[in-house]
Amino acid sequence: MKKILATVYDINPYKGSESGTGWNLVQQIGRYNKVIAITRKNNKENIEKYIKEFNIDDTNLEFHYFDLPYWMRFWKKGARGSSLYFYLWQMLMPIFIKKNKIVYDILHNLNFHTDAFPTFLWLLKKPLIWGPINHHELIPSEYINKNSNYYYKDRIKWIIKKINWNIDPFLFLSKKKSDLIICGNKSVIKRLNLDTKKTIIMSQVASSDSQNISDINKLSTKFNIISVGRFVPLKGFDLTVDCFELFYNKLNNSDRDNVTLTLVGDGPMKKELKKKIEKFNSKDNIYLIEWVTKDELETYYENSDLFLFPSYEGAGMVVAEALSHSLPIICFDNYGPGELTNDDCAIQIPYTNYDQSICDFSNALLKIYENKDLQASMSENARKLYLEKYTWDSKGDQLNVIYNKLSNKGSK
Repeated sequence: MKKILATVYDINPYKGSESGTGWNLVQQIGRYNKVIAITRKNNKENIEKYIKEFNIDDTNLEFHYFDLPYWMRFWKKGARGSSLYFYLWQMLMPIFIKKNKIVYDILHNLNFHTDAFPTFLWLLKKPLIWGPINHHELIPSEYINKNSNYYYKDRIKWIIKKINWNIDPFLFLSKKKSDLIICGNKSVIKRLNLDTKKTIIMSQVASSDSQNISDINKLSTKFNIISVGRFVPLKGFDLTVDCFELFYNKLNNSDRDNVTLTLVGDGPMKKELKKKIEKFNSKDNIYLIEWVTKDELETYYENSDLFLFPSYEGAGMVVAEALSHSLPIICFDNYGPGELTNDDCAIQIPYTNYDQSICDFSNALLKIYENKDLQASMSENARKLYLEKYTWDSKGDQLNVIYNKLSNKGSK
């Protein structure tokens, strides 16, 4: 059994997204190997509480907690300054590991998943895996209000990423010194100009399986569409409601009674979305639901027939959730949801412009609504893809193969 030292900046068993991913991947490493996870001190309480509350077998789990001294972090308040703090946390990590005389076989820089900041674990001169690393591509200018604050924030973030990718000497060393780089999607290889011989594509996206659903959702006369996420421009919820309105208007009166759109989430665009929906003919068929518990969200998924997700992001945990519930997906053909899905379970819409995409997404909705055989086939294939690629166990299996290959390579 190998000892894997994993640095996991963000880990919380009670949360989803990056925090939940950190916890689940650490558990998966522990299925096959001894994992020594180093994380921040503020994660300790939730980790120990969760292990005790759910009687988690921690035989192969060992946690160490590291933070910068107060004089190096007094300025950090919540999310403010988190990027700089993460950079410094990574920089001092090798010192912490050496000081504590931790014994390990393989190093794994597990998260944050950002590819704009380097790892410094190469300083320890042991086999090193970096990733999954990822980023959000620039939102196409045709799909965002150029007068909005978000437009300028998105562009500024992109400029910072490009600067880091191109001039940070430590990022260059991370690329050179890592034995294997796990890329969340193909754009990482492109933007970082990586050597494909030392990269592998493995998204961090996965989802726990529900025990209360059948492999294929039951088809009915109702056609309930769902979309889940934070109400921000990156997720494309304005396009979601606009294309549903056009789809609704194409239906005859009797069919209109059969279709609904449920948006689950919250965020700064909520008021804007409500104002837009109030003008729609379909307003009585659109439901905005604020964040709910995991069990409640499972119920919403179970009662849905399709997942509508015109997001511009580079990943999307909700895609795995939707696939686990056998939901066909309509999304953009991009590096995010477009790479996570395939033609058997999703209709992928190419980038054009906002008005054209409204038409394209609404036509895709109509195509699936009018063809129950197609809906059933896509539903079956969605579940199949989930079981193949997006269970946590499948991620653990992939990581174990990676560790074994790296270990065998080092022993030659």
